[in-house]
Parts: sequence; C-alpha cells; structure tokens
Amino acid sequence: MRITTRGQLAVSAMTDLALHQQLRPVALSAISARQRISLSYLEQLFSALRKAGLIESTRGPGGGYTLARPLAQISAADIVLAVETLNGDELGTERAAAREATGELWTAFHARAIEYLQSVTLHDLVMQHRARQAEAPEPAQATAAPRAVRLRPGVPNSVFALGSMALARK
Repeated sequence: MRITTRGQLAVSAMTDLALHQQLRPVALSAISARQRISLSYLEQLFSALRKAGLIESTRGPGGGYTLARPLAQISAADIVLAVETLNGDELGTERAAAREATGELWTAFHARAIEYLQSVTLHDLVMQHRARQAEAPEPAQATAAPRAVRLRPGVPNSVFALGSMALARK
C-alpha cells in the first residue's frame, strides 16, 4: 500500500472539516486557507471523498461540505483508500503483483498498514488535535509597557543621524 501526499492531505482536510463543522457546511476555501492546500487540489480530493460516501455537499450560499457519517465511523483507511485508488480493482491488482514479486512479506505489511489505518478514526484524530491545543502554552503577553530610551545629547539615535554627523564633521 502506498500512502502518498494525496492521502495525507485528504486525512488533514477531513480532520479540519470535522473540527470546523458546527451544524453547517464548511466551505472548501476555508479549509484551503487553514491547511494551505490549493483549492483546485482540494476539489479533486473532495470529489473522490464524496463518491466514496464520506462527505456530503451543499450548494448555494452558505454551502460547503459536511461529514456523511459520525466521526467514529470514518477511519483513516476509509479516507486514504477513497483518494488513493482510482477504481475498485486497482487495490486487488496491487496485491497480486506484490505477492508474485516478494511473497508474503509485502502482503503481510499491506495487511498491517490497512489494519492500523482502520483502527484510527476521525474521532481519534479530532481528540488528538484538541488535546494538543489544550497543552500548547499560551502566547506570552507583554506585562509592562516598553521603557522609553533616553538619549544623551550629541548621541545619534539612528544610522541616518550618525551619517549626518559624519558629513557635518568633514
């Protein structure tokens, strides 16, 4: 099994969708901005995800995408397989080629990879994200106003003043 950047970005985009859908569809442009993924690429990914029945789309003003199933019923494997396979028989062809070339090693590896991805749900990813956000330290806030700097007379306060002083001495 190959997990390409396409699969990784799809999982990230679906996690973003799960985090930001609150009773209304999420626009792809918002996901694009947050995840720094091009809008046209997201459109391709979401088309495949919609065909796989993982998301639903709503057209018109206020439209966008929502999850088609509860978070706990969508696995990382569902997402990756939806965007990595072009048609249903590609996975079977890949398995057969792996068996012929290297025997049981790659077949077992593929099975373990799928098994692991099936064990991780979108709910797990959302909870991990929220836990990381809760652990992140808050940005430092300025506690006092910056001190005013007092310059001594005759001391330049910028490079331009220093240059002017140097020219005046000539």
